[in-house]
Amino acid sequence: MPRTYAVTSLKGAHVLLTGATGFIGQAVLERLLADHPDTRVSLLLRDRGGCGGRDRLVRLLRKDVFRRWHERPGGDDELADAARRVQVVEGDLESVTGLPDDLDTVIHCASAVTFDPPIDEAFGSNVAGAVRLCEQLARQPVPPHLVYVSTAYVSAPGHGTVREEPLRHTVDWRRELAASQTVRAEVERDSRRPEVLRRLLREADRAHAPCGNQVVAGHAEEARRAWVARRLVAYGRARANALGWTDVYTFTKALAERATEESWAGRPLTVLRPAIVESALHHPYPGWIDGHKMLDPLIIDYGTGAMWDLPGDPDAVLDVIPADLVVNAILAAAAAPPPADAPHYFHVGSGAGNPLTYGALHDHLDAYFTRHPLPDPSGRGHLRHARWRFQSPARVRTALDLADRAVAAAGSALEWLPGGERAQERDRALRHRRGELARQRHYFEVYQPYTGAQGRYDDRELMALHRSLPPELATERGFDARGLDWRGYLEEVHCPAVTRRLRDAMGLRGAATGRGRAAPRALPPADDVAAVFDLDGTVVAADMVESYLWARLGSGSLPGHAAELLDLARAVPRYLRAERTDRAAFVRAFLRRYQGADAAALRNLVRDALADALLRRVLPEAVRRAREHRAAGHRTVLVTGSLDLLVEPLRPLFDDIVACRMESRGGVLSGRLVAPPVVGEARAAWLREYAREHGLSLRRSYAYADSYSDRPFLASVGRPCAVNPDPRLYRYAARRHWPVVRWGAHAGTRWEALTETVRAGDASTATRSYA
Repeated sequence: MPRTYAVTSLKGAHVLLTGATGFIGQAVLERLLADHPDTRVSLLLRDRGGCGGRDRLVRLLRKDVFRRWHERPGGDDELADAARRVQVVEGDLESVTGLPDDLDTVIHCASAVTFDPPIDEAFGSNVAGAVRLCEQLARQPVPPHLVYVSTAYVSAPGHGTVREEPLRHTVDWRRELAASQTVRAEVERDSRRPEVLRRLLREADRAHAPCGNQVVAGHAEEARRAWVARRLVAYGRARANALGWTDVYTFTKALAERATEESWAGRPLTVLRPAIVESALHHPYPGWIDGHKMLDPLIIDYGTGAMWDLPGDPDAVLDVIPADLVVNAILAAAAAPPPADAPHYFHVGSGAGNPLTYGALHDHLDAYFTRHPLPDPSGRGHLRHARWRFQSPARVRTALDLADRAVAAAGSALEWLPGGERAQERDRALRHRRGELARQRHYFEVYQPYTGAQGRYDDRELMALHRSLPPELATERGFDARGLDWRGYLEEVHCPAVTRRLRDAMGLRGAATGRGRAAPRALPPADDVAAVFDLDGTVVAADMVESYLWARLGSGSLPGHAAELLDLARAVPRYLRAERTDRAAFVRAFLRRYQGADAAALRNLVRDALADALLRRVLPEAVRRAREHRAAGHRTVLVTGSLDLLVEPLRPLFDDIVACRMESRGGVLSGRLVAPPVVGEARAAWLREYAREHGLSLRRSYAYADSYSDRPFLASVGRPCAVNPDPRLYRYAARRHWPVVRWGAHAGTRWEALTETVRAGDASTATRSYA
């Protein structure tokens, strides 16, 4: 038989609330301040990002949960008064000290709430934090009533009825806590083993070699840290699964319950276990929610068509409860303290009296998105929402594996395709598909244990608590979900709330979604700013090989150089491989083709024949941009791996040109460079030194380039811009939100430029063969 509860009042009580910045904590604080004016409140808030606890409280009181205060006359004054009513205790759970010594009630809402945090973080927040809080509360002259907010899923999903009583298991929480605190050191040590480091370095080198050794090393270290994080997550999931829990979150919350029971033994304790908490039904207003909760990613991906199936049983119960009903239950339980030797346990959900199945959820989502489809970000109509078939987990896993392999193959192929708008469209589509599959995989791992569960969380004790409320408060502050209309709640309250921001964002995004931001047109005047341009693909629609062909074709008739051109064709694959691994080595190797050239003849050839071909390939947008920078007082610089002799026609556009210079012996080029080429990481190092010499601010300077090898160079300034980027640079720029622009729509074609070069070479009497 259920107990008999005596719900009194929190009037005049001093309540300590933890987790006040979280979803449930915010709503509890708002209700305490709004409906319990005679209750004193203390909050445990830690410093975050240099923002102290008091400042965090002020920001918290400006959040949407306090909307009814914001919107009514005198709302600001009432918020200020609420801030004065609240005492802030600086600190966090694992290091809390200095609690007030007159506490009557403690509502412990704080915890790590993600399903799969690293094992040490989960145990630190959920288990060690609860133990530390009990230790500090034990110093109170009179033990306060501790209300511990847990989760219904501490009883792993399964079959049968779960009673409102202490958990039944034999796991030693002290041993598990101690083990979790040693795991990070072990994993960190493993991550530094030579075989692991060599593998990570090889992978980083394959992906980022053109950028230089420091970039490769940086990515290898990032990969090592990511490896550590994944291992710690895997440790937690494996240990939880081995002991019967679905994930480390439910595992650590279950152990935290046991730790709290033992640490707070002989004192008043209430354990509340909410099910899946979603947006508010009525209070503070219908649809209030903070962030996305467990159900919401499924709803969004259903509406966008990205969630193409949900594994599991359509008849399984999805135990959902609106947030305000949970808050009402917490405050009612806080006002009904148990005897010191008989803790209270409550399940706060809907599955026992008003079950919602996954099949019914699908029907409600289908009805909602049929009436209210999401807009297509391209501006072309609306998105088509998904249809769940509830296939077996094995079939869904097989489909995901096949799709992952297909995307990996497409990504490998894309690496070898030339850049351009079409390649960027393919890359955007591929990245979108990869993100969809990653989410699908995450949903499968996280949600699949719940979608097949047949358990039911008994709520007889909770209903007894509800019936004990004073009649005048039962309607406004009750928590009986039996009268909840799922169609009204899901289709008219929750789904509109979850999709509101998404609809706004998609409407604003329009057809330009994913295309990057255009480079700014209005340039602020400054005399300590540089605008540094790469050459090939950025200023001119050409590359080093093409420039070499110009020189060869412009110096005489084609038949005289057939053997040279044939040798160049054979060497192209070798040059391409070198360029993808070491840009500097490629530049040195290719420029050796000028060995033996007559420097004066080459200079005359550039002046009399090649200049026109080069200028025909200059991108008009690049010229316009360089002139805009000069008009703003910026120092314009061209930096290239080409020979200085070949880029002389561009000197009027720039204040400085930095190019490769080759040794000359008796007027003949030796094939050896005077200094290493300024490419890759060397370009970024050169730019830092150049800025120091000329008193320039890199933070306010600009850089323009097209190749992934220029990533360090672009990242060294505050205003980078990817111009006609290759696929890898495009992906990196998109992730970093750099401007991405397409220049050169009106530039002459390569065939036109080469034809003009041959004509100039044949017609010129001032030029002669330089080889």
